[in-house]
Amino acid sequence: MTGYGPSPVDWVREEVEHYERTGTAADGRSIVVLTTIGARSGLTRKTPLMRVASRGVYSVIASQGGRSNHPHWYANVLADPHVLLQDGFVRRPYLAREVTGRERTRWWNIACVAFPSYADYQSKTSRRIPVIVLDPVT
Repeated sequence: MTGYGPSPVDWVREEVEHYERTGTAADGRSIVVLTTIGARSGLTRKTPLMRVASRGVYSVIASQGGRSNHPHWYANVLADPHVLLQDGFVRRPYLAREVTGRERTRWWNIACVAFPSYADYQSKTSRRIPVIVLDPVT
């Protein structure tokens, strides 16, 4: 990965710093940190996201809190699907892929159980919130 570009958004930057130091979210939520390469900047970007996992496989949800636009990290993943995911103090490489159809439905349901606000976020926007599955790189 290239040089690190901390988020210009205070709470994102502070959450990532806290998580990397402690392995937990500042408020006790169950999160992970996704590391991508900025599609425009080429810099390493880190984003705290809700932890969505099933049988050792992870998914990340591009909800943006139900806003009408996709989060920046989603564009980064589309541009370069090679990502790192930190869960606690464990960091591993993954290959990200957007899922559709039945696989998306399955992961969306898992996500809504892990973080029920996702259903509310979907109701706030006309865009279909992307669901990304992270396949381990061996």
